Amino acid sequence: MKSIAEIRRDFPILERKIGENPLVYFDNGATSQKPQQVIDSIVNFYTTYNANIHRGVHTLSQEATNAYEEARRKLQKHINAAKSYEVIFTSGTTEGINLVATCLTPFVKKNDEILVLTTEHHSNIVPWQFLCERTGAILRPIPIDEKGMIILEDFKSILSERTKVVSCQHVSNALGNVHPVKEIITLAHSVGAVTLIDGAQSCPHFTIDVQDLDADFYVASGHKMYAPTGIGFLYGKEVWLEKLPPYKGGGDMIKTVCFDKTTYADLPYKLEAGTPNICGGIAYGVAIDYMHSLGMTNIADHEHALLRYAHKQIHNIGGITIYGTNDLDHKAGVISFNINGAHPYDIGTLLDQMGIAVRTGHHCAQPVMDFYHIPGTVRASFAVYNTLEEVDRLIEGIRKAIKMLL
Repeated sequence: MKSIAEIRRDFPILERKIGENPLVYFDNGATSQKPQQVIDSIVNFYTTYNANIHRGVHTLSQEATNAYEEARRKLQKHINAAKSYEVIFTSGTTEGINLVATCLTPFVKKNDEILVLTTEHHSNIVPWQFLCERTGAILRPIPIDEKGMIILEDFKSILSERTKVVSCQHVSNALGNVHPVKEIITLAHSVGAVTLIDGAQSCPHFTIDVQDLDADFYVASGHKMYAPTGIGFLYGKEVWLEKLPPYKGGGDMIKTVCFDKTTYADLPYKLEAGTPNICGGIAYGVAIDYMHSLGMTNIADHEHALLRYAHKQIHNIGGITIYGTNDLDHKAGVISFNINGAHPYDIGTLLDQMGIAVRTGHHCAQPVMDFYHIPGTVRASFAVYNTLEEVDRLIEGIRKAIKMLL
């Protein structure tokens, strides 16, 4: 892997200052920064071969189509999907979940049950609520313990023949906990339920193998993986993608259209209506290349070292509550905490004045904040370009904030 200094030079925004302070960017759980290689790919597309895809015989269209479909194959390899057409381009994790929740409507009926983790992001709650409103199904939260981990025995006890969907995070965006999704999927399949895994916080950090997991659906967002916003993917097993009706109607998702009947295109295009985010998809492929040039194992090891160091240093300050499991082998690069007696927004504001970007609030995960009876947390989330020295600046900033507020 490149040295951290070399990696940081790939990310021009890291040269920025906030006031007089060099930027420390610890809000990677919300979105990652973009390497120059990805930025250059966007400029290159719009300056040399901008064209619509799948529909033109001219050179620009063919070049754009080839680059876009090559990005799909890169994603297929990244998650070890069996077929490239099992990878559906979306605008991100949210659209992927909404697509599945909408298209599963014919397969769900009144009093069926849909199970989601208590720690879920709102994007993995609200679309299922919509499905329940359409069908009369019931949404049930899967219990968690005080560390924010799934209670597997309780999960087993609420599984039944009425369970039709189990949808859960691979990694909690609010806590950083890595959930045992392979076991969750196996248990869900034992009662015939379909499974969806939200990989928004896992795909950037460690290797994903959807075939090994046996997930029916898996979703993620490009912008958390060093790619632009507005692009993501839905993986689906071929057998399930064939069953689903189209999500949207329009160009590119059809074989034939007449006023009597329309027939639909083969996968993946059946679920990709309209002109897509072509440039975003191509840049996503470049971001995947960048991650693999560093090595997913190297990325995971580096981020885990940051997590361990930050966890120890924050714990040693005293007067701070850290949320989520203390078993750091089951945690990704997120540390979520509160300073006792201080509001997280106040801490985040003071840290920003020191050039340190963290996330504060409920992190679009209000049910887990309600579980802990708190308004929100301060969340520091790490990426491959972060350093131990930046963690030291965070620790120094926390100490200064405590002196100012308490």
